[in-house]
Amino acid sequence: MGGRGGDPQTGPLLEKLPEPSCSSSEPEEHPVKRTGTVWTASAHIITAVVGSGVLSLAWSVAQLGWVGGAAAIVFFAGVTVVQSSLLAECYVSRGDPERGGLIRNKSYMNAVRFYLGERRQMLSGFFLSISLFGSGVVYTLTTATSMRAIHEANRYGREGQQQGAPFSTATAGGSDVYYMLLFGLAQAVLSQIPDFHNMAWLSVFAAVMSFFYSFVGFGLGAAKVIENGVIKGGIGGIPLASPMQKVWRVAQSLGDIAFAYPYTLVLLEIEDTLRSPPAESITMKAASRASIAITTFFYLGCGCFGYAAFGDGTPGNLLTGFGEPYWLIDLANLCVVLHLLGGYQLYSQPAFALVERRFGAEAWVVEVPLPLLRWRRSVNVFRLCFRTAYVVAVTAVAVWYPYFNQVVGLIGAFTFWPLDIHFPVQMYLAQNKVAPWTTRWLAIQAFSATCLLVAVFASVGSAVGVFGPNRS
Repeated sequence: MGGRGGDPQTGPLLEKLPEPSCSSSEPEEHPVKRTGTVWTASAHIITAVVGSGVLSLAWSVAQLGWVGGAAAIVFFAGVTVVQSSLLAECYVSRGDPERGGLIRNKSYMNAVRFYLGERRQMLSGFFLSISLFGSGVVYTLTTATSMRAIHEANRYGREGQQQGAPFSTATAGGSDVYYMLLFGLAQAVLSQIPDFHNMAWLSVFAAVMSFFYSFVGFGLGAAKVIENGVIKGGIGGIPLASPMQKVWRVAQSLGDIAFAYPYTLVLLEIEDTLRSPPAESITMKAASRASIAITTFFYLGCGCFGYAAFGDGTPGNLLTGFGEPYWLIDLANLCVVLHLLGGYQLYSQPAFALVERRFGAEAWVVEVPLPLLRWRRSVNVFRLCFRTAYVVAVTAVAVWYPYFNQVVGLIGAFTFWPLDIHFPVQMYLAQNKVAPWTTRWLAIQAFSATCLLVAVFASVGSAVGVFGPNRS
């Protein structure tokens, strides 16, 4: 993702130059003051990347074994660095030669339209809508599980010693609906945050939460290994009854690791918060490299220590494998909840922006008088209604299909290559006018083809996991 706009004078110009109407970016009638730095961008990225999925990586490593598990985590970290670098360069582009100026592609959809045309934009919009909506459903389900785990752990702490009350996070109950509704209510409020420019505080807070529960999983895994006095696990991972079952498990675990990394759908929105000079792409690439390095450290720690601690008995969620200390596991689950409050918004903002730009939401502002307070408040009616309805729809799907996360896993596999690899690669080639059959063109196409093969393999494995007779 290399540096267009490296001239230090381009920063101020970008705030003043109008954008051609033919571009995929919207004109800035009221330019936004961009103040983001490497630190705020890194917080946004970590919030987007490090989700509760980090706690399932031990299970993935257990399927792949010591060599394959660690190698897969490092491989997909490298894939994410490359594809995020390609996309970061597509943020700023030269405008219409006859009209001059520079163009900001402020969102993924805008960039696809500008570089690849409206038809490709419609296709990417289809995959994008599935991915963003599905992410919201998964976050709602995951948060409800963590909230219920806190409730059950506390109940066991009060009653377990006397009455033998069981502690289990595996059994879903009616109380999940209550927790989903609470989470949905919180998101309905947070969704009124206008855009990414106003979310730095939320991302910093969410990133701190993700650090904490990742540290807890990391630390408890290491402590368990020390307590056992032996490193469990093997080179080939967990043995299964048949070679075909092993193949599907490997495919599913590759999918889990692959889809734990990318943040393509929110990358350009994050880049649009950055100040310049230096060029936004330079800052974004630095933030991406730092964030992925930190993320990979935690992924390797949680995945490998978890497998070393439990071996063939590695649980799907690392935190559920530890019985004590209850207070620490409670705190870790609370951090999962608080982190996903911010992560949900990070993945919802592109969906909000997509619809609001399409329907001109800025024209729906009204003044609402508050006589008792002698105060008038500007309210965007479209934003209030649409965002609330979106959160309600996500929450409803989660409530109606409480095991929908397996289906969304399949959707994630289905959308990985087109959204995270194909479109960014094609936009980069178009922007830089890379000639076909040159060395750079062949290298980029080989990268895309390799990721396609992995995505197809993971998609088939995920489909077997959802629809097969031996669902895992």
